[in-house]
Amino acid sequence: MPTPVEILKHEHRIIERVLRALGGLSERLEKGESVSPEALSSFLDFIRTFADRCHHGKEETHLFPTLEQRGIPREGGPIGVMLHEHELGRGLVAELERAADAYGEGDRAAGPQFAEIARQYIELLTQHIQKEDNILFQMAEQVLDEETKAQLERAFQQAEAELGAGTHEHFERVATTLEETWAT
Repeated sequence: MPTPVEILKHEHRIIERVLRALGGLSERLEKGESVSPEALSSFLDFIRTFADRCHHGKEETHLFPTLEQRGIPREGGPIGVMLHEHELGRGLVAELERAADAYGEGDRAAGPQFAEIARQYIELLTQHIQKEDNILFQMAEQVLDEETKAQLERAFQQAEAELGAGTHEHFERVATTLEETWAT
């Protein structure tokens, strides 16, 4: 059974694949190429459901509070930074949704706007993932004992069940499709 950190790192790799694809989509929008509004919706659905509800949900509801209990501070520490970046990401996603809606209603000027916001989101998440993988998750491995890891694994399984059976696997397939279609 993978450890909680291994689970989250695996999810990071899936998210990174979609970020690469989002970069490819953004490049096409920047060139003025037409993109289906459904493509924008697919990216947003992945980001909202997999990256935020599934992945960030596990971190915010289970991992971060456990790390705080183990002495890693929220305020002035890496957990606070990660939470702040999650909120920044949600703000960018709200902007992406507005641009996607305008694009879907025929406002072609919203395409380059979507691309610009997407580039900010890609940069934020890329740096965020590096910080978690190289700093916070290393700290987690040092402070989590086997019993706590097992508790987190069960909590993660419950979080997956609450999303719905097969949801995680569905979004792994979505990531593959987006990557094959859009990554450059």
